Amino acid sequence: MLANKQTSERIPGYCGMCVSRCGSIGVIEDGRLVALEPDPSHPTGKALCAKGRAAPELVYHPERLLYPLRRTRPKGDPDPGWQRISWNEALDLTADRLRSIAETHGPESVVFSVSSPSTSASDDSTVWIQRLMNAFGSPNSCAAMELCGWGRHQATTYTFGAPVPGAYLPDLDQAGCILFWGYNPNLARLTHATATTAAVKRGARLIVVDPRRTGIAKKANQWLQVRPGTDAALALGIAQVMIARGWYDRDFIRAWTNGPLLVRTDSGRMLTQADLSADGSPKQFVAWNERMGRPILYDSATGRYEAAPSELALFGAFTVHTIQGEIACKPAFELLADLCSHYPPERVETICGVGREQVETTAQMLWEARPVAYYAWSGVEMHTNATQIARAIAQLSVLTGSFDAPGGNVLFSTVSTANVSGFEINSSGQMAKALGFRDRPLGPSRWGFVTSDEVYRGILERQPYGVYGLVGFGANLLLAHADATRGRQALAQLDFYVHCDLFMNPTAELADIILPVASVFEREALKVGFELNQDSQSHVQLRQAMVAPQGESRSDTQIVFDLACRLGFGANFWNGDIEAGYRYQLAPSGLSLDALREQPGGVRVPLETRYRKYMEMEGGVARGFKTPTRKIELYSQTMLEHGYPPLPEFEEPRMSPTSRPDLVERFPLILTCAKNTLFCESQHRALPSLRRQAVDPEVELHPAAADQRGIHPGDWVQIETASGSIRARARLNETLQPNVVCGQHGWWQACQDIGAPGYDPFGQDGANFNLIIGNQDIDPVSGSVPHRAYLCQIRLTE
Repeated sequence: MLANKQTSERIPGYCGMCVSRCGSIGVIEDGRLVALEPDPSHPTGKALCAKGRAAPELVYHPERLLYPLRRTRPKGDPDPGWQRISWNEALDLTADRLRSIAETHGPESVVFSVSSPSTSASDDSTVWIQRLMNAFGSPNSCAAMELCGWGRHQATTYTFGAPVPGAYLPDLDQAGCILFWGYNPNLARLTHATATTAAVKRGARLIVVDPRRTGIAKKANQWLQVRPGTDAALALGIAQVMIARGWYDRDFIRAWTNGPLLVRTDSGRMLTQADLSADGSPKQFVAWNERMGRPILYDSATGRYEAAPSELALFGAFTVHTIQGEIACKPAFELLADLCSHYPPERVETICGVGREQVETTAQMLWEARPVAYYAWSGVEMHTNATQIARAIAQLSVLTGSFDAPGGNVLFSTVSTANVSGFEINSSGQMAKALGFRDRPLGPSRWGFVTSDEVYRGILERQPYGVYGLVGFGANLLLAHADATRGRQALAQLDFYVHCDLFMNPTAELADIILPVASVFEREALKVGFELNQDSQSHVQLRQAMVAPQGESRSDTQIVFDLACRLGFGANFWNGDIEAGYRYQLAPSGLSLDALREQPGGVRVPLETRYRKYMEMEGGVARGFKTPTRKIELYSQTMLEHGYPPLPEFEEPRMSPTSRPDLVERFPLILTCAKNTLFCESQHRALPSLRRQAVDPEVELHPAAADQRGIHPGDWVQIETASGSIRARARLNETLQPNVVCGQHGWWQACQDIGAPGYDPFGQDGANFNLIIGNQDIDPVSGSVPHRAYLCQIRLTE
């Protein structure tokens, strides 16, 4: 008798579970995914993390959601009474309820929540979810932007007019010096980790700023162990040394920043031609020409001065005759230097805990080892002064003149595609209704992103208007965002909530309808550019489904297209044809869907990197920057006009021993947190191969702090803050400062295969980090919450 012939197949693709999008090979045997391996031929395929290797466990996990479900009992009932229903029933019910809410309260009363594409698989469908939101007419996307993305995408637009380093990526292949601030690519972006290792081997200098001695910090020439939340003071201190010692690119500062523009000392506003004459233009700014000894005009429309930029003053105090009389002015760069002068190395050491010699050495390294490529991550985005931290760090890159230069932060050429986000569908009037826009007009809501706190306020307080509906795509808000108790109360009061996910979770349990989602290995997805270097940005790939979806699960994209048609938006969604949407998206590239299918490993489109694009001439005018002055804005009048400091001033974290002396006796320790590389935030703790490596939640503390409290490694301890208390096991880390402890978020899920328990996400015997972080103290611009700098006490569990 012949044995059954086993079929085996190797399918190229990429792992879509985090921002690395690592090139991979799926190993299929008899129709089942049995392994995921790195694909060295792929631009991001040099390595694969444990999450990717656990792909088979994820696909075939017995707790996967497989069918649409409908709640049959009230939200206060411990048993939701989930009832299996058909897709048609689920989609029809969802469309009817959403349509009813929009007709009664307006489409803005429905929020769309999405898990962060940096740390989840939502990147496959995020742009289509945005399109659905825009077609619906909602201006409210709750996508954790205030926690993961604000600093590198939005805050720095007030400096560069573009997302830096979010879009202008670090050119690690050519950098002379790499600066990672609040960023550990070993855990957050494996492709950056491998590229950085290669750069260090060829001789690049590496500077890492982090309260913890992370894996990448061990390779660094300089590891600056900053006190959590004081990063702006450190950045200003480094800049002070660079400016004082002349370690900055004067030509670049004069020609391409607003540093030479004069600022009135009486109002803080930039001096304009309108100040000089009654018929003058407010868009004509003024600088001081050192050779002529008089003010000259700068035209922001053309980006040109009346004389050569090399003659412009960067320092000094000048009196200018205006229609209002004599006005004292200083160049914006002088004001920046004045600010930095308040942060000499010895003061930085006092504030930040970084030695003065190290501040000076770092400043010298940034200058002498340039070009500088930098990247900052969520380690500096979850603070009460996140906006100014991002701007302060950005100015270090500006001082070196490395922007968009080889080895600096570069906007690599990309394959041309059509924008399918659908912002043209949504009216500008609707976008102005975004939650939080009234209170924080320069914050995430300016781009249609809203904070979870703003969503909860809309539900519970009906301010600035009522929120009645929520469409969730994988966002486990109650485990990923602060003030989980208030969030639970809010979600329970929604009129309607539909949630799409792979697994049931504490947030999904409050939904009315559950829609099962296929994993990244069971669905097709189009990826244009892989965000590492020019080679990766030239790569276009249509990832194949490696195996069929489990149960009746569907991709997020399929759910979006199906729901759009039910809501009457079929014309904007190619009548439900996803392939037609992909073809529209690809049309400018000249690539066809058929060609991509024939080459499942992807296609490279020949592209050349254009450096220093701000110098390129368009209609006889240099492109410059998309800022009010068309220059890099070291001094932001936009910030000033909205009541914020125009320079990146340091503000003590609002939950620190210095700012809250009233809490120090009860909560003497500084609490920060860090990502665990084994898990996608609050997901995957049910996967045996991953959970075996991290059985319980942990909190790291210094041996001296543990000894003072009678704590030994592995002891269960309580982490207590003014907002609540949770449990974790103690792990000693002698590289931490004695007054700093580091927790973990995302713990709730059990792993039955190895007998590892789950944790109550809403009780003090649980381990939900966001149960002990409040929303009371936030960044005034962005609404960012201090997950990385809070006050706590650690005690042995009784």
